[in-house]
Amino acid sequence: MVLRGRLVLGLHTLMTLLSPGEVGAIKADHMGSYGPAFYQSYDGAGQFTYDFDGEQLFSVDLKKREAVWRLPEFGNFAYFDPQNGLFSISMIKAHLEDLVERSNRTRAPNVPPRVAVLPKSRVQLGQPNVLICIVDNIFPPVINVSWLRNGQPVTQGVTQTGFYAQPDHSFRKFHYLTFVPLADDFYACKVEHWGLDQPLFQHWEPQVPTPLPDTTGTLVCALGLALGLAGFLVGITLIITGDGPSERNKCETPFSFLASF
Repeated sequence: MVLRGRLVLGLHTLMTLLSPGEVGAIKADHMGSYGPAFYQSYDGAGQFTYDFDGEQLFSVDLKKREAVWRLPEFGNFAYFDPQNGLFSISMIKAHLEDLVERSNRTRAPNVPPRVAVLPKSRVQLGQPNVLICIVDNIFPPVINVSWLRNGQPVTQGVTQTGFYAQPDHSFRKFHYLTFVPLADDFYACKVEHWGLDQPLFQHWEPQVPTPLPDTTGTLVCALGLALGLAGFLVGITLIITGDGPSERNKCETPFSFLASF
């Protein structure tokens, strides 16, 4: 889907919790960001999130109207009523028109995102892995991200996070692809955004070390044997020719040593 249309964005942070520090100073050991939320006029989209130490624990999407945990395990020890997140989004929506009027309906510029693709763990051919597409510097938070394998769209094994609000009011997003790396396969993370003149493709393919040909291995072994044999022959030659201390020198050595006292 090509991204088109106008967007108005409201961003609001309800509360930031910092651990207590020394007297007269704030020293943050851990940080929980409760309620970075936004609502945008384009497509009536909105999101509420809770972050801890820079990691998103869950988000509430306006369309899904439910709390989506970043990892399913997080929902086993905590609960969040999605109505609280939806209420925060509705507050921003109610004040959006006022914000637009105060800004004289001036639009913020569209910012080109940055994209990087990397595997979750060390790549071994034939072993399951996960590709991570990191899309950073997103503004506004309206974006299409998709995966390609050998130039063909991939929809199986695909997951994504919500938007991560950044201190500079831009956003970050993570997209994941579960895959089995093969030597001849290549992948691409396709990103569409208003800040780009055309879709951006970030390519990735397995970096497999090229094995040495059999002839090269044989040559290396032969060279090693030749050098070892040459060293052995030189040692034998030195012993036979007696290229070492003479018997006379051996006898004189103790007297020379005693005379030095």
